[in-house]
Amino acid sequence: MRTSVPAALAALALALPVVLMEESPALAASVFVETNPSTVPSGDEIGIRASCDDNLKPATVTIDPIGTITVSPSYGFLTATTRVPAATDPGDYPVRLKCPDGKTAENTLHVVVKVEPARGPATGGGGTAPALSATAMIGGGLAAVAAGVALGVVAARRRRLG
Repeated sequence: MRTSVPAALAALALALPVVLMEESPALAASVFVETNPSTVPSGDEIGIRASCDDNLKPATVTIDPIGTITVSPSYGFLTATTRVPAATDPGDYPVRLKCPDGKTAENTLHVVVKVEPARGPATGGGGTAPALSATAMIGGGLAAVAAGVALGVVAARRRRLG
């Protein structure tokens, strides 16, 4: 049995609303909380971005070493910026969002040890080169200019003679 193109299009048009009515996974996860960056040394700043069903009302986010932070509406999300205390021990800390309607979401903030190098790499160059005096640099510059003028004069004379 052969179906015509219009009959196939009609069947597709009837099935399309059924497919569109199913809830997509992206819409199901509309309540979330995240930190940026998710891994941070103690003492650094983090950004918090969250979403509730109604992003026009502020919500609260609780992070154990920091405390409770109010995230406010901004460009369609709930956002805030805060700093991880410098005395925070390394480890994983839960980030809990509580929306005004009672819905919640959770994520994890990873705090790592802050390591600062004692000094830069020993690559040589400027820091280890002997210092030149200003008179030596000026004398070298004048000698280079004089050599350039002398070569210019010699080149000009050769063209006239040649």
